[in-house]
Amino acid sequence: MDARHADLQARAAAFVDEVLIPLEVTAELNGGSLDAHEQERIRQAAIDAGISGGSHAREHGGQGWTVTEWFLVEEQLGRSTNGISWYIPNAYNVWKMASPAQQERWLVPALRGELHDSYAVTEEFAGSDPSGMTTTARRRADGSWVIDGEKWFVTFGSVAAVIVVMAYAEVDGRRLGTLFAVPSDSPGIEIVADVPFTHHFPHGHPTLRFTEVVVPADAVIGEVGQGDELQRRWFTEERLGIAARCVGAMQRLIAETLDWVAHREQGGSRLLDYQGISFPLADSAADAAAGRLLGLQVAALADAGADPKLVHGKASMAKLFCSEAAGRCADQAVGAFGGRGYMRTNVAERFFRELRVDRIWEGTSQVQRLIIARSLERRGVDAMLR
Repeated sequence: MDARHADLQARAAAFVDEVLIPLEVTAELNGGSLDAHEQERIRQAAIDAGISGGSHAREHGGQGWTVTEWFLVEEQLGRSTNGISWYIPNAYNVWKMASPAQQERWLVPALRGELHDSYAVTEEFAGSDPSGMTTTARRRADGSWVIDGEKWFVTFGSVAAVIVVMAYAEVDGRRLGTLFAVPSDSPGIEIVADVPFTHHFPHGHPTLRFTEVVVPADAVIGEVGQGDELQRRWFTEERLGIAARCVGAMQRLIAETLDWVAHREQGGSRLLDYQGISFPLADSAADAAAGRLLGLQVAALADAGADPKLVHGKASMAKLFCSEAAGRCADQAVGAFGGRGYMRTNVAERFFRELRVDRIWEGTSQVQRLIIARSLERRGVDAMLR
């Protein structure tokens, strides 16, 4: 690791240890939220530490990281629970393809921490298989668009100032996947469900209904019909980010579990001296090390400009391996802590709940296996396994 990477990782680690981790139990016992003072403290500390904005350009308020640098920071953020890192100013990667006017209106304020964006793609019958999407956008004579549809699991949907909506643009009898920047206060948008989920995170994932929502012609992000391509890029980044955070979660779980079992005695011996405890811990350590190397390899390929479809397939591999391994690690950690591991004030209990969704969102483990299998056939075994 070069000096720049080491410094970045150290800054991110210090931020997690000093700012985020001390607030975990407070957030957990408050249903996931923190008061305005703590939110502002996180925002400013992240900006001061130079870890906000991630891979977005410096001229927009980002850091201009490479994918590898971004992975190293996401890994550290993964060591914290309760989604507290969501308070760090950031924005979705699709804004890189937005117009200068869109970037000035939405991206720049988001990277200052002045607003949230959200991404609306999933529907009741269009989750892992987006072909079932029914949300449409009709173009009117004046060039504006009318959006109709319903989106599920819209993270930040109840607090976002702008919603990135994936819809089929109806053009000359064709249905073209297109992304739209839709202000959340547009007439015709309503929250029809905002159910609680297993984890206690700062913001929910409500269901939004769009009824004849009118947006101007310049609301299109990128070009009409470019939505599928931009979404693949988004999925690639999100899946690699999940892998990075799962690696960080395993690192924290292993460290905290090791500290416990090395000092806790049962039957005259340390828990660590029992193979039933130490062997699963060793397996998790091997998983964490292997998953980290796989994720860093995918990041390096992306930085080198490798075939985006190959990177997409390997990002799915990283997400599958790391999310499944992190789930096993959390389960073993809960067992090692015994009754304490079932307390919400224990890090293992929180990760046990929180890590389950990493095998679901941005494509389930089953979908990742399908992608990997198809990538093996289309990109070749050597390319996928080297």
